[in-house]
Amino acid sequence: MSGQFKIDIVNPEKSFLTSEEAIEVIIPAYEGEMGILSDHISTISFLKPGIVKVFSGNELKELYVEDGIIEFSENSLSILTSRIVDIKEIKKDELSSMINEANEALKDENLDDQKRFIANQKIDVLNRLN
Repeated sequence: MSGQFKIDIVNPEKSFLTSEEAIEVIIPAYEGEMGILSDHISTISFLKPGIVKVFSGNELKELYVEDGIIEFSENSLSILTSRIVDIKEIKKDELSSMINEANEALKDENLDDQKRFIANQKIDVLNRLN
């Protein structure tokens, strides 16, 4: 079926998701939310903490990512990330722990602007999930 493309999401532990039937993927890039459709221009971008939305058929997968890099070329999307969790599988205590971890990071007076931005972004996204 036309309009579909391949997606691979990988973290250090495993290949998290592989599909040949993605119709659209929305990515939390530093430039803002980016929508990827079949035949999108080749691109490379960095991920900020947020939700990756993968649409395939009648299914929507929502995945929390903290960081990473994406590359789209020739109808193949690769997402490499250090931390990814299916939103449906996040437990309340894990969510609270992640929020506390980010809040603790913000207490560091020597935190540079980039790390402060990432911690604040993480807190905003996780609070919306809470």
